[in-house]
Amino acid sequence: MKLRKLMFVLPNLFTVTSIFCGFYAITLCTGEATPVHLYQAALAILFAMFFDGCDGRVARLTKTQSDFGVQLDSLADVVSFGAAPALLVYKWALAPLGFLGLFISFTFAACGALRLARFNVLAARNPHGGGGNFFVGLPIPLAAGGLVSLIIAHHAVRGGEVSPSVQGPVAAAVLALALLMVSTVRYRTFKDLRLSKKSALVLMLVAVAGSVIATRAHPAYVLVAFSSAYLAMGLIESAFLVRRRFSARKVGAGAVGAAAVVLDEEEDEEDEEEEGSPEGRDGFL
Repeated sequence: MKLRKLMFVLPNLFTVTSIFCGFYAITLCTGEATPVHLYQAALAILFAMFFDGCDGRVARLTKTQSDFGVQLDSLADVVSFGAAPALLVYKWALAPLGFLGLFISFTFAACGALRLARFNVLAARNPHGGGGNFFVGLPIPLAAGGLVSLIIAHHAVRGGEVSPSVQGPVAAAVLALALLMVSTVRYRTFKDLRLSKKSALVLMLVAVAGSVIATRAHPAYVLVAFSSAYLAMGLIESAFLVRRRFSARKVGAGAVGAAAVVLDEEEDEEDEEEEGSPEGRDGFL
């Protein structure tokens, strides 16, 4: 019995370790942070992503899922993937923009908190919890991973401080990721992924693509490429879904309109029959 109680602590240890990585990244960003410190902070957030991905799987393997773990995981995500990446990107590229850069960084953290609150509400209303084949909105760890991949790639390729020409695109990327988190764009969870010939072929193609990018360009670009591919996949699938729903509504509206025309014609015929029959005339009298 005591061993069973200790097993409930195991997934929470992974979550707390994720919080520590996020907190360590924040400490590296404070004060006069050098490019090396910011690079180390980006790596710490990557480690936080690793531990955050492990806690849920450990909880499912040990069958120790709990509401406490869900709430702790959300609070950990706010620190490690909301506040820490927002401060990191502010110190890395957006600080020269003044209040605008501060506001854009805050927008990322705020949208991340809103996304987590919405997820908790939907998970509480869903009888199956937060599980499913799709996320509603971009998950905050993947949004933080997108920012971190840019910082790591920049440090590996160019190093040093960010040039003013990069500040505008970085600000646009931060705003785009923030809006995707609070959007209704659907992103796959890959929880339904099973080992098969098709999935093995896809994984092999992903591995080959990563190898080509690493050898032909730079290994640091692999994270950027995979993050961009995941973002594009969600947008493309959502666009096809909206188009399919629009077509279905259009077809449905056309069917309803045709049915209404048929009913009107039938009613007109019934009215003509009533007016031409003796019963109809007697009835009006």
